[in-house]
Amino acid sequence: MSKKFQGRTLFTGKVKTKGWKSLVLLGLAALCLFYGVIFLWPVVPASSNISSGTDPLSYRVKILPQSGLSAISQQLADQGIKTQALPLQIAARALFVGSKLKPGTYLLPIGGSLGKVLLQIARGDRVRESIAIIPGMTIWQLRAAIDNHPALIHQTKNMGPKQLLGALNLSYPGDEGLFFPDTYVFDPDDSDLSIYRRAAQAMQKQLNTAWEQREPSSPLKSPYELLILASIVEKETGRSSDRTLVASVFTNRLNSKMPLQTDPTVIYGIGPQFNGNLRKADLRKDSPYNTYMHKGLTPTPIAMPSKESLLAAAHPAKGDAVYFVARGDGTSHFSKTLKEHESAVDQYQRKRNIPAKTNSQ
Repeated sequence: MSKKFQGRTLFTGKVKTKGWKSLVLLGLAALCLFYGVIFLWPVVPASSNISSGTDPLSYRVKILPQSGLSAISQQLADQGIKTQALPLQIAARALFVGSKLKPGTYLLPIGGSLGKVLLQIARGDRVRESIAIIPGMTIWQLRAAIDNHPALIHQTKNMGPKQLLGALNLSYPGDEGLFFPDTYVFDPDDSDLSIYRRAAQAMQKQLNTAWEQREPSSPLKSPYELLILASIVEKETGRSSDRTLVASVFTNRLNSKMPLQTDPTVIYGIGPQFNGNLRKADLRKDSPYNTYMHKGLTPTPIAMPSKESLLAAAHPAKGDAVYFVARGDGTSHFSKTLKEHESAVDQYQRKRNIPAKTNSQ
């Protein structure tokens, strides 16, 4: 609509408004096209180009730590993702994830778009592996589990105990008992040394906490002795409710200069070749781990103790018991005298044709 004024034509604001609307619509259309390309144009190869893996619907890529957008673009391109540096940088900044892309191994959906890939990497939705250290596990079992884990890079496989301790900057008589039982999650192709390091640091933290809270009357002279006693408690406890009572028996024996007389230490001294059958001859065979023949603690721990066993060794139950015998239901009967213990052995073991022992068991 227009009006004539002294020979001139004046345009009303409605035409200008209509022009602005067209520009806005054009801009929105361009924006939709831009984001449509980001989220609809596939950059992940089809299944025919997939690298080896167990999932036929995904494509595995790896992004290295401390990588910028340009480096990430190159790494993706080297692994078969169809993108170049400039489009990736523009798309990442448009999605506000330019500084949020996380390193790791990713399983990208086949035919996935650049937008989906970038958002997945920004979320850190990557492949994770894990390995569990079980309470009571020995160093031989732990090293076998780590050596055989397919997702780890094996730097320690041929290392002896001293070499492993040296690589971890640890100074102990041996590598037994030093790794805290827990489930450790890691990225594929992580080093096995990093698992040992994390587990050793976790154990040191738990051990220091337990040592600081120990009973003033404890006969233990160092955190390492606490670790040794906790490992014995771990192997001797059938039910968690008995843990502090078992620790009390061994603490009382240490205070009384009595031998610990516990089978798990003898079994540990036999080594990985132990076949599950502990014989009387084994109990008579001299070994630093034979607590029937030698008083005091063993030279090293005999397993990886749990947090509960560490705390039990630091805070044993109050009592005078120096014997215990398994009842057969996971619990133990605790006795103050040998006579009482012999009676308990008759009740819980001899009458069930279980070989009797007149010791701490």
